[in-house]
Amino acid sequence: MRKLLPVAAAVCGLILGLVAEQAPAVESRAQVNAVRNKPVVRGAIVYKYYCQLCHGERGDGAARAAKNYGENLLRIKAGSRQYYEDIIRKGGEAIGKSPFMPVWQDELSEEQINDVIAYLSVVTDEIERGAAVFKTNCILCHGTKGDGQGRASTLYNPPPANLTRSDKNDMYKKMIITMGGEAMGRSKFMPIWGEQLTEQEISDVVAYLRTILVVPPPPEAGL
Repeated sequence: MRKLLPVAAAVCGLILGLVAEQAPAVESRAQVNAVRNKPVVRGAIVYKYYCQLCHGERGDGAARAAKNYGENLLRIKAGSRQYYEDIIRKGGEAIGKSPFMPVWQDELSEEQINDVIAYLSVVTDEIERGAAVFKTNCILCHGTKGDGQGRASTLYNPPPANLTRSDKNDMYKKMIITMGGEAMGRSKFMPIWGEQLTEQEISDVVAYLRTILVVPPPPEAGL
């Protein structure tokens, strides 16, 4: 890849390697890689660091660049895979669209282009966006299934929560993700994700967590 992924991703990869050496693997490396290497998940990372500034977290054009170009111009329109590939590779002007859409083929690798095209098919779906956030930030501890059986789970006491059996409502989940476990009287090992994830990403991952519950979701009243 011509462009290196963000430092955070590299650090996460390093942690995965260290955990594999220091603790028995609850999940095999192949299982973790099978999730992390899916094009949509990789594409979410590419989108966040290259496309989100203009197109917004939901692909609706509600982004910082909207004050310069307008949300309607920046909103990702429905199109075929070929349309997405052409406009990403060649830029907007080359295909009769906005001249402000850059030419990405000299900056992104083939893999990155294919991955971000895959992500565009789900960018308007909060659950799919949340799944991508979960699989790029949470599986090390909570596991690919959200059952608390991640590769690092054996390192912590108390162990990571089994999110498929959670009795907490959405408000609580947003709070503990945003402020971290210690602030909520829970495990100090639960990071303060509000320092790294946006409000939209946190809302999206909470929406995704609802889909993996194997028990009825708790009521919103009370914590």
